[in-house]
Parts: sequence; C-alpha cells; structure tokens
Amino acid sequence: MPRPREFDEADVIAAARDEFWTRGYGATSVDDLTAATGLGKGSLYGAFGDKHGLFIRALDDYISTSLDVVHGQLHDPAHSAYERLVRHIRGQAKAAATDKDMRGCMLARTAAELGSTDGEVEDKVQRAYSLWRGAIADTIAEAQRDGDIDPKVDAQALAGTVLAFVRGVEALHEGGVKPAQLKAAAESMVGLIPTR
Repeated sequence: MPRPREFDEADVIAAARDEFWTRGYGATSVDDLTAATGLGKGSLYGAFGDKHGLFIRALDDYISTSLDVVHGQLHDPAHSAYERLVRHIRGQAKAAATDKDMRGCMLARTAAELGSTDGEVEDKVQRAYSLWRGAIADTIAEAQRDGDIDPKVDAQALAGTVLAFVRGVEALHEGGVKPAQLKAAAESMVGLIPTR
C-alpha cells in the first residue's frame, strides 16, 4: 500500500515554479528541484511523473495566477473601462521597472525557451496570450460603449497592440532600459489609444 503524501502539493508547485522561473527549464536540474521543494527524487517523480510534468504544473500555476491578476486589473468596478485599460498599461510598465531580480515574466521566458520545441508548452502559452488579449479587447470594447475610445477602432487589433507593448516593456527592462524610459513608453502607449 502506498504511503500517503506528506507534503503540500501547492507549496511544492510554488517552489518549483520559482526555481523554473529563475533558472529556466533547461538550466533547472532535478537536484535543484529537490533542494527547492524539500522532496526526494522518488517523491518528486511519484507525484509529478518527471521534470517536465512538474514544469507543466508550475507553468499552469503561473498562468492561472497571472491571468487572475490581469482579470482583476481589467475588471475592477471601481474604475471606468478606459481607466482600467490605462492602469493596466501603466501597471505592467511599473511591474517591469521594479523587477529587481530581472526574472521578467515566466510565460514570456518559457515561450522564448520552449515555445517552438514543445507543443504542449506552445499551446499553453498561446492560450494564455489569447485569454489576456481577449480580456484587454473586452475592456476596450466596454470603453468604446462608454464613449471613451473611438468606436471605429478594431478592439481586437488594439488589444494585440497593447499586449505587444506590455510584453515589449519587459524585454526592454531586461535589456537595461531605465525605469523612467519604461514609464515614458507607457505614457506614449496610452497616448496612442484613440479616444473621443
């Protein structure tokens, strides 16, 4: 009879997520994962199958948490749709600028490392970006109905532009662009939104 698990799965996934996020998939060894999680190799393999299985669970956790934050920002009833969109753009630039560890976004890092070689990862990344873009587009459409954004603008196309901007801000930060420049870029992006 197998022994019952003596660990909190969510804690293990969070520890593994942080390890993968910091090091990347390829540079994270099973020894790194056992040290980070406190589990032996047997327990790790028994619970998650293999390194890739644990990575997928960690990536799912990151995506879920990140999309919850995005949805919270873009659906905050305390602000108009236009204000939520602007706050999201500025907030993403601020988050990049204050990322002292230079870890960036695990989703973007994963896409760069594995997106073209791992079909399962590619599907998860594409789905996450699609959901994010959809949430932005919904907010833009709401701002159009409110009369704050030009109704002639293609909400999906503008959402794609905003998503490309927020992903690009992170890449610029990792490349050494100063926080003031990221803030200025965010203000420029806001200025490009065709308001009424």
